[in-house]
Amino acid sequence: MSRPGLLIVLSGPSGTGKGTICKCLLEKNPELELSVSKTTRPPRKGEEDGVNYCFVTVEEFKEAIANQDFLEYACVYDHYYGTPRQAVEKKLAAGKNVILEIDPQGAQKVMRAYPDGVFIFLLPPSGAELRKRITCRGTESEESLTKRLAAASQEVMQASKYNYVVVNDEIASASERILSIIQAEQLRVKRNQDLIWQLAEEVKE
Repeated sequence: MSRPGLLIVLSGPSGTGKGTICKCLLEKNPELELSVSKTTRPPRKGEEDGVNYCFVTVEEFKEAIANQDFLEYACVYDHYYGTPRQAVEKKLAAGKNVILEIDPQGAQKVMRAYPDGVFIFLLPPSGAELRKRITCRGTESEESLTKRLAAASQEVMQASKYNYVVVNDEIASASERILSIIQAEQLRVKRNQDLIWQLAEEVKE
């Protein structure tokens, strides 16, 4: 019987590069599978429906809430974001390692539902760099930009609730550190009890 997969949650403030890091992780480790979230916000330049996000209407999102289709969902910066429950649970049961790229608000809910998950908080190299990344997107209104910067300051304080903190100073090196975390988590004794017991029985025979 195969072991259940790892649920890896990559979280952090807007502008820390979560999406870019996830793309790099998937390129370096094809065995990782990304859970594609649903959102009601409009696509940004270069984003593809079904690849970066599943873009849906507010009505469709609320219907999914009513049907309890989400592992977690949250309203962030006036838009809904949610992780489809069935797809994640199916992959984990099949032994796949699944990575969720979600905001800290959603991550708190996943911590309660999956306390055995691996929770990684992504930080920018500095506050000034985070302000620069968010501002240089050019996709936010002045009001939205102010909200994101204020929220980022509060979200950074939530890092202490996670298992690991990784500074995204450079994409390749930050990705390697995260892959090392995943490898170490797979080798933890509590995740290998079945293997230990099986070998113990084989030795007796």
